[in-house]
Amino acid sequence: MWVLNILAYGVLGLIIGSFLNVVIHRLPIGQSVSTPRSHCPQCEHVLSPWELIPVVSYLLLKGKCSQCKMDISWRYPGVEILTGVLFILTRMLQPNQTTTGIVFDLVFVSLLVALTMIDIDTFRLPDVLVGYVAATGLLKIIIMAEPTFWSGIIGALGAGGVFFLIAYFYPEGMGLGDVKLVAALGIYLGYPSIFYAIFLASLFGVFLGGINFLLRKKSLKDPIPFGPFLAGGSLVVLLGQDYFSVLYGYLF
Repeated sequence: MWVLNILAYGVLGLIIGSFLNVVIHRLPIGQSVSTPRSHCPQCEHVLSPWELIPVVSYLLLKGKCSQCKMDISWRYPGVEILTGVLFILTRMLQPNQTTTGIVFDLVFVSLLVALTMIDIDTFRLPDVLVGYVAATGLLKIIIMAEPTFWSGIIGALGAGGVFFLIAYFYPEGMGLGDVKLVAALGIYLGYPSIFYAIFLASLFGVFLGGINFLLRKKSLKDPIPFGPFLAGGSLVVLLGQDYFSVLYGYLF
């Protein structure tokens, strides 16, 4: 029964990941995420139901459009698998979380996946998705008192304030999109969790930036989207919050 429950979360993640692919592709260019129906960008072939099955359709089609044979990016099944895995981890690593709490966390995870991919593609963090992150956090505070009201406020104002000062004095290294995102994350994660997430995001950024520099893929002056690192740090803190709570109590 437990295995079937976990598999159900994985399947749900694959389905949500398929929808996130639409959001990631259409939202940055101002298109509706509901219309028109999914289609091949090359030949305009409208995809049939069997061509929309997450991951399976990609394998059956051998990564090509059924009509014009244009290659389909591997990232489509990649996003679906990533979302499915994150959904499973969200359930497995939080065995004591309530059903309501899990629903909030799954919405949060989904928004972070979309924001990550869009930031990688465009170096932008759409206000509408960042707003949904903040709104999800506020609803969680109202309905579950997790985090507490003041924890969410301190997290948002504290983290957002620090990032705003960085963006103000060093606009080349920090955009206002990052400021808005970290404030929204602060609402959802609360204090001190948001600062753990920022610390981890910084470590991830330094590590990946160092690898790219050593491989000569980027110079130290090349911009790197920070949104994905904030998302990664936030996910680690969210899924390991019990351990971080123990660490905070030990230190302070």
